[in-house]
Amino acid sequence: MAAASSSSSCGGGGGGCGANCSSSAADDAPEERLVRLSISTGAAASCGKCGVGAVVVVAGGVGLCGECLRAHLFGKFKLAVTSNAMVRPTDSVLLAFSGGPASRVALQFIHDMRSKAIESWDASNSQALPVFDVGVAFVDESALLTKPRCEVELAIADIKSIVSSLLPSDKAMHITPLEDVFSSESNGREGRLRELVGMINDDTGREDLLQCLRMLSLQKIALENGYAKIMLGSCASAIACHVLSATVKGQGYSLPADVQYVDTRWEVPVVLPLRDCLAQELTLLCELDSLKTQQLLDRPCSGINGLVASFVARLREENPSREHTVVRTAQKLKPFSFNKFSANGYHDFLPSRLRPKFQNVDSNESTLSEVLCLICRSPFSESELQNLESTKHKAQKKIDLYTAYCCQSCHFQILPGGANMYDQFFSLLPKFWTERVDTATASQSSLRDQIEDYLLEDNDDEN
Repeated sequence: MAAASSSSSCGGGGGGCGANCSSSAADDAPEERLVRLSISTGAAASCGKCGVGAVVVVAGGVGLCGECLRAHLFGKFKLAVTSNAMVRPTDSVLLAFSGGPASRVALQFIHDMRSKAIESWDASNSQALPVFDVGVAFVDESALLTKPRCEVELAIADIKSIVSSLLPSDKAMHITPLEDVFSSESNGREGRLRELVGMINDDTGREDLLQCLRMLSLQKIALENGYAKIMLGSCASAIACHVLSATVKGQGYSLPADVQYVDTRWEVPVVLPLRDCLAQELTLLCELDSLKTQQLLDRPCSGINGLVASFVARLREENPSREHTVVRTAQKLKPFSFNKFSANGYHDFLPSRLRPKFQNVDSNESTLSEVLCLICRSPFSESELQNLESTKHKAQKKIDLYTAYCCQSCHFQILPGGANMYDQFFSLLPKFWTERVDTATASQSSLRDQIEDYLLEDNDDEN
């Protein structure tokens, strides 16, 4: 989560492919990039689908021309959106845009879907259903970069130009500094961001915290502007990297939550329509369709995330389907209840073949009841829940509760090394996170007060 639930060559800070994307094609000249991305050696000279165009890539074992590649990727995108009810006609969707190829393709595809929906609406006699709205968000992380301000301003101007070419309304573009996640009352928010990040000694922990802050920023934009969904450009390549890095970090229990099409554990649900598309294919499509990208503000990944990205890149060189294999393997893990939309509010907009699927969610699966990490929003495992319950009963200070509400991975990767630094660290976190724990604790205390007269003491139980 990113989300989001989360600085890459095809995603970047705005929530595109993600911090772990292993695509490295952005540094090459267009001609060299096309040569390397075109996996057509030994394939037929003509497209295996239309039989007319020249093959530029092999997808699913079939050589495809440029037109058929676009139709192939758009078909995956549209299927993910429609079969998982990601977008209702009444929705306003916020697309997280980084300027990289993945989020650039997502922007183009959601624009195409909306244009077709408007055409159908105009041609309809009844015009009963409205057409969904789209907005775009870019999270500006330049406060943590060493690039000259003039370069940053030029990059942001490029991003505005890309978005305005498809969405002319100024209201549809949201460019927000990452430091805006801190309360409006805070003075020196940029300095507070730097101090918070500087307290983390681990490279991996710093990257993971920035991913969490990025998702919080997207959530803040969506809530303040009335968006119903957040759409990320996370592709199969980024998700494959996340699967392996999460395993190394000890996040195996919560991993299924991060690899599904839908994630409703957030205040504004997050959807991943490009989950089945590879970074190489998306980069190639940008080249073929002359879709402009802007990646000057990308942050290179390091630590565990960087090592995993390099490893996945080597796997891809041996066999391009390895990334899909990793993602499909992770999909076999049982998802959480918040990884599907309920039928409530969706039933009328679903095709009849999908309605039983969503009805089953309501009847057989409970609503969100998992305890989530204060920082990364990962659901707690049984051992983490036991530790939390134990801490609740003996906690002397609020800081003890804050630390207990952090998952084991955040304890190891993100929290400062010494417990004497916890007070300062948690005081720097966005209030949105710590207030969530305060509210939950107050609610539980109130409930216990209400039923205290009906609880049996230990000595009463013995009588």
